[in-house]
Amino acid sequence: MLKNCLLPVIILLFAFQLNAAITADGSRETYNFNPGWKVSVGDPEGAEQKQFNDSSWQNVSLPYSWNQHEAFKLDIHDLSTGIAWYRKHFLIPTEQADKKVFLEFEGIRQGGEFYLNGKYIGRHENGAMAFGFDITNLANYGSVENIIAVRIDNSWDYREKATNSRYQWSDKNFNANYGGIPKNVSIHFTDKLYQTLPLYSTLGTTGVYVYVEDFDIANKTAVISAESQVRNEYSVASTFEYEVTIKETDGTILKSFKGYPCTVSPGGTGIAKASAKVEGLNFWSWGYGYLYDVETVIKIDGREIDKVVTRTGFRKTQFANGMIWLNDRVIQVKGYAQRTSNEWPAVGISIPPWLSDFSNKLIVESNANLVRWMHITPSKQDIRSCDRVGLMQAMPAGDAEKDVTGRRWQQRTELMRDAIIYNRNNPSIIFYEGGNESISEEHMQELKNFRNTYDPHGGRAIGSREMLDSEVAEYGGEMLYINKSGDIPMWAMEYSRDEGLRKYWDEFSPPYHKDGAGPQRGKNAPGPYNHNQDSHAIEDIIRWFDYWEQRPGTGNRVSSGGVNIVFSDTNTHYRGEENYRRSGEVDPMRLPKDGFYAHQVMWDCWVDIEKPLIHLMGHWNYQPNTVKDIYAVSTAEKVELFVNGRSMGFGQQSYRFLYTFKNIKWQPGKVQVVGYDKDGHKLCETELQTAGEPKRVRLTVHTGPGGLKANNTDIALIDVEVVDKEGRRCPVAMNMIDFELAGPAKWIGGIAQGPDNYIMSKKLPVECGVNRVMVGSTNDAGKIIMTAKSEGLEPASIELVSTPVVVSGGLCHNMPDDGLPCSLDRGPTPAGESYTVSRIPIKILKVTGGANLENIYATIDDNELTDWQNDGKLSTAWLKYDFTEAADVSEVVVKFGNWRRQSYPIRILVDTKEAFTGETKQNLGYYTIKFEPVRGKSLTLELIGAGSNRDAFGLVEVTGKVDQADDASKDPNAKGTLKVVELEIYRKTE
Repeated sequence: MLKNCLLPVIILLFAFQLNAAITADGSRETYNFNPGWKVSVGDPEGAEQKQFNDSSWQNVSLPYSWNQHEAFKLDIHDLSTGIAWYRKHFLIPTEQADKKVFLEFEGIRQGGEFYLNGKYIGRHENGAMAFGFDITNLANYGSVENIIAVRIDNSWDYREKATNSRYQWSDKNFNANYGGIPKNVSIHFTDKLYQTLPLYSTLGTTGVYVYVEDFDIANKTAVISAESQVRNEYSVASTFEYEVTIKETDGTILKSFKGYPCTVSPGGTGIAKASAKVEGLNFWSWGYGYLYDVETVIKIDGREIDKVVTRTGFRKTQFANGMIWLNDRVIQVKGYAQRTSNEWPAVGISIPPWLSDFSNKLIVESNANLVRWMHITPSKQDIRSCDRVGLMQAMPAGDAEKDVTGRRWQQRTELMRDAIIYNRNNPSIIFYEGGNESISEEHMQELKNFRNTYDPHGGRAIGSREMLDSEVAEYGGEMLYINKSGDIPMWAMEYSRDEGLRKYWDEFSPPYHKDGAGPQRGKNAPGPYNHNQDSHAIEDIIRWFDYWEQRPGTGNRVSSGGVNIVFSDTNTHYRGEENYRRSGEVDPMRLPKDGFYAHQVMWDCWVDIEKPLIHLMGHWNYQPNTVKDIYAVSTAEKVELFVNGRSMGFGQQSYRFLYTFKNIKWQPGKVQVVGYDKDGHKLCETELQTAGEPKRVRLTVHTGPGGLKANNTDIALIDVEVVDKEGRRCPVAMNMIDFELAGPAKWIGGIAQGPDNYIMSKKLPVECGVNRVMVGSTNDAGKIIMTAKSEGLEPASIELVSTPVVVSGGLCHNMPDDGLPCSLDRGPTPAGESYTVSRIPIKILKVTGGANLENIYATIDDNELTDWQNDGKLSTAWLKYDFTEAADVSEVVVKFGNWRRQSYPIRILVDTKEAFTGETKQNLGYYTIKFEPVRGKSLTLELIGAGSNRDAFGLVEVTGKVDQADDASKDPNAKGTLKVVELEIYRKTE
């Protein structure tokens, strides 16, 4: 009896002694593990061994891809592949000897085998996602050196070792192959009682989860919860307290609260949780990257054992009625389908975090609100960057162009699971994308189950491209066409494929590129892929108009917007005359094209037009007697053009935002456009001036907030311009610039049209008067001088001073993104509605038609994969819609079959009164027919003849696949065929 009573006392005393030992030194430390690596391309025998001689290997710091210098120099298909080894010598301080030690890799490409001190520690193969290793039992401490060695194979046809299966997303069209370790690495030291890392596939752990419920946006309150997976690697149970502190990024405490005490068995894992209502919150929003540091702390007897800081933000979302809400306000998607590589010339994806902010903030400055990363999970660096700049994200896992089965599908689910766990605390992620092509309902449900398991409270919709009739997906949308819905949101995953170099203003400016001129590649007509800036920007306007016209507020079925492909020119799949894709609104160095400014004007709103904005395309430096069309993009109702103060009249408005002034004769001086409201009140204006002769070179430097850091990976951007004596950029200058660099720096360079795209060349031209180059830091701090010279121009020099970075034993306290500010430029989510109702749908009582009555209601079923079609006879090519009550009909919106190829000569009757007669145009989705209001109780749509049957857009899938709109020519009765997918009838608002 005595023995049984004493046993719990003995255990309790042992636990007390253990807790006393823990609290003596239990704090977590995380270090930057990027400095001091060595790399060698090839597969030398014994490179995993500690004693291997790597003294001749190249010294690098991470992130570093061994073939990154080929970015934009080579076509994606030609990027070097093979085996490369990375090694790092490092020391672990003696005071960490009793700690757990974890390595965290944010990603490698493609498959890697890892060794520590000659011992194999693991493998990672998907080439996309973060992973980690527990190296506690193999690590040396104090003055005894550790060596990590990594063998990485980035072969395009890399196969998973256990199954011999390829990874679907290792694709030469979509996933630029920057091999090695092109992402950040860190090392963590924790107590043996610790909050786990969110690295599921290798460590089997899920980390910390912070989420929000019970939002009250107006009163700035919400219930915030934190959950930590806690592991106890001591030999006895441990009981601890769990505390949560929410801090502003400047360290000010907003709220502290506690959970219930938690006990975890020896060798066991448990979940600690705490929740509290928090007041005075600032909610994360578009262009308002408001973030907090959430500290989750394990304590024993009041002493800190382990602390994890999760930087996150709080926002509310909703997805219903075909619309998306952010913080209780409807937002229409406006943005870009950007390649996940998001690469730069000569450095690929291995860039410092401030440069990610520079690029992603430009996306926001173009007034985009969402980036849809394509095919592959984005890097953690880009995800955190989008948090800071206030840019919503759609996060894929990994795919190519179709659904798959077997092991390849399992690879996709495993990647989605890992990506959700790793990124679920990043507020900018709004959508999880299950595929770039429709997937089966079973597969969609499987991915949704992962979301429900690992991120049930994150406010994120999961769906896929297409999924137009899915009962499982929470959003959908096509790749090239306009979709509408009254149920789940539909937004276009990419809606323009046109390409054009920034170098080409128009055919009247050097180098006098005729619009559309270029080689034909396969099935691709050259025109859309070799634009000038004028026509490329105009195409941007035309394509966006389709989505704007069907925006929220225009009926019960609406478009939730779409994303243009791509934001920056990319090293992936191309169709034009260059060996990289030039669909971007900025070039590879992020210098804007005119399309950037066109989007900036059209998109500065949540839904409806909010601000009077205007942009005048092009420049005002031409040869005498030049006569050309001038274009402006504006949200104004009317736009007037002035040349040297003389009015040239009002522009012809089209596609709502485009204003064209025909046959304007150039004369030196000033050209100005002024925007007015419908009553003639001036709203906005802008101008261009003729620049003088090129006089000098001008340099402008961009660095991160703390300046250039001597860490062997930081980069400075330097703009180089050719300007006149007044300091105005010369917009048609193409001068060759010679660069000289002195001091502790590496020349990286820029890009231009020419041999090897001038990659890493110290001699390259400006294009349209401007270019941009990069200079990289070394491990040595000091003064750096760059000089730019051009024949006949005054040279320019700039001075940089790189600041030292402290590294001890291969470890650095300074994390890569330390000190990067949050961008709050747009301010918090505005109060009030983002749109007004512009038209009201008329309710349909009954539908009849000339044939195939069993399918007649497909025209009003809110399912774009069903349709009605007559029997090919003109006499049966009609539909009649009876209303529930008489109405003043003013608009009909139709998604015809074969919409891209087929035009339809039609007549519309309201009761027996003719409201419209004419021929529809080929389009990319919905066609809107407007007429003066006609009152009646029914509407009849009739086909009255044979329309034209031709492809009006020339769109070709990457795979060469025929798209869903391209089947009209296969119909033997096409001349008498009327095919309708959806039809809506509207009246004006009161």
